[in-house]
Amino acid sequence: MEMNKKKRKRTLFIVVTVIVVGIGSILYALANRYLIEHVEVVVPHENRTSSNAGENTASNASDTTNISTPSNAKYDDSSYTSDDIQIKINEVQTGSGNDQITYYVADVVLKDTNTLQSAFANDSFGRNIIEKTSAIAANNDAIFAINGDYYGFRDDGVIIRNGTVYRDTPVRTALALFKDGTMKSFDEKELSSTSLLASGVTNTYSFGPTLIKDGTVIDNFDHLKIDTNFGNRSIQNSNPRTGIGMIAPNHYVFIVVDGRMTGYSKGMTLSEFAKVFANLGCTEAYNLDGGGSSTMYFMGRVVNSPLGKNKERGVSDILYIREAN
Repeated sequence: MEMNKKKRKRTLFIVVTVIVVGIGSILYALANRYLIEHVEVVVPHENRTSSNAGENTASNASDTTNISTPSNAKYDDSSYTSDDIQIKINEVQTGSGNDQITYYVADVVLKDTNTLQSAFANDSFGRNIIEKTSAIAANNDAIFAINGDYYGFRDDGVIIRNGTVYRDTPVRTALALFKDGTMKSFDEKELSSTSLLASGVTNTYSFGPTLIKDGTVIDNFDHLKIDTNFGNRSIQNSNPRTGIGMIAPNHYVFIVVDGRMTGYSKGMTLSEFAKVFANLGCTEAYNLDGGGSSTMYFMGRVVNSPLGKNKERGVSDILYIREAN
């Protein structure tokens, strides 16, 4: 009798141990995939100030003390003009009540293509490395910035930043920015990184989908999924959005749509988003990471209302504008 009790206890102990170890392994695997930082490359630069720079920039008051601007630059809360950069930001509201949408349009004309650059969170390339858009922007002396493609949430795609190839695992339709001030979406599986660099590509963003290509507006996004990561779902419904469009070489439109806040902004569908770019005269347009990531930064402050609460979410990377050295 006593022997049977000991066997049952031992069996129970073994079962509980197996369950605990199993659950622990699953939790660690998930944390390792989606939470734990994996730094592959450190990309230092001379402009970064400190790890806390930009921490409190998500406010309504502009703080331009750390932004390097030429003496002839003129700017206010919604515009910036210098010899090389022209930026004009407009807030747009459509609809009313539960159907109201609020979004921000930045019309940007650049004379020097070197003023449009990309930057990684914490100056590091890898997975699960994040900082707020405003922090990355402030640390890179940015005049203007938007969140990028959150490349660090996945481990595939073709990632070229400032002329350097950081990842070369082609899977989807990506965006390419060129030295001549143009942009084009492309199939990662059809063009090699070598050919992209040879053609003058400076940056690629692997998210999507393409909204406008060669002047043609895409209007069917049914059942679209960007990737197969844990928790991924169709992104066609009304959501916060971030995107970039091109009217002409070196003439860009950056749009950030707020969402998920009843009475302020419900967000946009991809079809609605594409039409906004088309109505602004864009011949090319591409959807970047949205949702809680959607953030527009200008002259020391966050312009929109991330997460519908003026609360930024950490991201892997940004696309930004600064005066050339």
